[in-house]
Amino acid sequence: MSHVRISDAAQYLGVSDDTVRRWVTSGALTSITDPSGRMAIEGRELAQFAKEHAKTPDVSGAASSARNRFPGLVTAVKADTVMAQVEMQCGPFRVVSLMSSEAVEALGLEPGSVAVAVIKSTTVIIESLEGSS
Repeated sequence: MSHVRISDAAQYLGVSDDTVRRWVTSGALTSITDPSGRMAIEGRELAQFAKEHAKTPDVSGAASSARNRFPGLVTAVKADTVMAQVEMQCGPFRVVSLMSSEAVEALGLEPGSVAVAVIKSTTVIIESLEGSS
């Protein structure tokens, strides 16, 4: 079973180490001692906690088959006559989209704009951060 250190759990949940420690103190999460003697949380418990506490943002009244919606702030727009690259900061995540310059103009996207990155993909690559057994 995987164990996640408090500092890593905080990073994955987008909160401070102190917030995770408060959740442990309040009983919302259970801490264990990992093989190195550090406070940690069992990976399955942390995953369940993250899932239960995830907030789905209300960003649109439109129906969509895309489930990955990340509201955020446009941080950069690089455009030429045909194509544009739009960068957004969505919480702790940087999202980059390539689209037509016409779409950027029609949406009024510029640094400081509030927007929603909607991601629907048939390919999602997941890399393990743990050593293989």
